[in-house]
Amino acid sequence: MKKLIFLLLFALSLAASAQDKKPPTTLRGVLLEQLHTTHDSEDWFVPANIAVQGLTAQQAMWSPGKGNHSVGQLAYHLWYWNDRELTHFKGEKPAPFDGNNNETFDNFTPAQWDDLVKKLNQILTDWEKAVETADDAKLAANASLIAHVGAHNAYHIGQILYVRKLQGVWDPNKGVK
Repeated sequence: MKKLIFLLLFALSLAASAQDKKPPTTLRGVLLEQLHTTHDSEDWFVPANIAVQGLTAQQAMWSPGKGNHSVGQLAYHLWYWNDRELTHFKGEKPAPFDGNNNETFDNFTPAQWDDLVKKLNQILTDWEKAVETADDAKLAANASLIAHVGAHNAYHIGQILYVRKLQGVWDPNKGVK
């Protein structure tokens, strides 16, 4: 009986804490939540800022082989596409792209690592600021694009964690056991 009472109290406390965190109720709120959870806010998965944290340039170059990408290549790819799509969102013309997506991974070098981590953080921050300041019509017209950016980021952040785990340089206390 004591166990049952304990379980009921525990379940009630979980329900109460879940209600404390209210989901966003606007399109802007949902999109910002998506962008933040893939950038700098721990939620259902590890965000980018934690996923790349603490790696050396040499560790960022390591690849599991067989056509798989390194953490550095994945981070470069994320930076590239976030930058390109934000340029579109702002109504600016992006640099020419020949359609070869491999180049969006392969232009990473170890010498870029520290700068790339900063650039990735900055472009994700720039996305958040752009969504915060966009008018409602622009958000509505670009909601699918922004949602796809968030999904794309989450997908590749998962790959970054997997590569780090394979390499043995992931601390499971940071979110993924």
